[in-house]
Amino acid sequence: MRARSRPPVQGRGIFSGTGLIIVCLAATLAALVFPIWSYADRSDPTGSVNVLSAQTVSTAYGPLSAQDRDFIVKVRLAGLWELPAGELAEQKGTTAAVRTAGQHLVDGHTSLDAHVRTVATQLGVPIPNSPNTQQQQWLATLNAAQGQDFDREFANIVRLAHGRVFSVVAQVRAATQNTLVRDLADDANTTVLDHIKVLEATGYVDFGTLAQQLATTPSPVAAPPVVAPADATPVASGPAPAPSPSPTYTLPPATAGPDPVSANP
Repeated sequence: MRARSRPPVQGRGIFSGTGLIIVCLAATLAALVFPIWSYADRSDPTGSVNVLSAQTVSTAYGPLSAQDRDFIVKVRLAGLWELPAGELAEQKGTTAAVRTAGQHLVDGHTSLDAHVRTVATQLGVPIPNSPNTQQQQWLATLNAAQGQDFDREFANIVRLAHGRVFSVVAQVRAATQNTLVRDLADDANTTVLDHIKVLEATGYVDFGTLAQQLATTPSPVAAPPVVAPADATPVASGPAPAPSPSPTYTLPPATAGPDPVSANP
């Protein structure tokens, strides 16, 4: 007697209800894991993942951001050209107001430069020893100008530079988490505002042209400072030297010292 074939049992095998649930769960897990695995060994082409860690370093005085470091460099650069510009105004100015403005620049940047060199030392930030190309061009213009042409060039060039940096100081002061940078920003704010006032008191500032220049050439966005090795060296680990008491003010260069604190680019 031939045995009858058994009909298939419903609800069993891989395509049963339970099997379908297991297959779906496995597929979902694979979909979640695959992107993580496939991108785990790839670098971020934009650098956005590590942008904070790359631009901010820890110090004993609080986090030091790229904007903070850029600000320290800018303060040093300001003194490297504005102090000589002030000396020129003391020598070549045809009015008492212009000569007074020059004296304020000399006194203000002598003090502010000593402050920024101390901060750079404590935070390990390399600072430049010479003005940048634009600042050298401004000094060349002032050296060549004579009489009232000098007065006019001096008042407008230096006032434009102060107008640009004024907003940078405010931005740094509002955002920095570093106590040394905060104190430096306070000092810079007082110095810049004083210089703006004495420059305007000369009567030579062309406010219409100034407004156009500030609108068309705004202050650059802060970025990590890039200083050529030939133009900058790490500052010394000791306190900044006192300014020279001689009649001619000369900013001392940054001297060799320990490697600066840095972050991976």
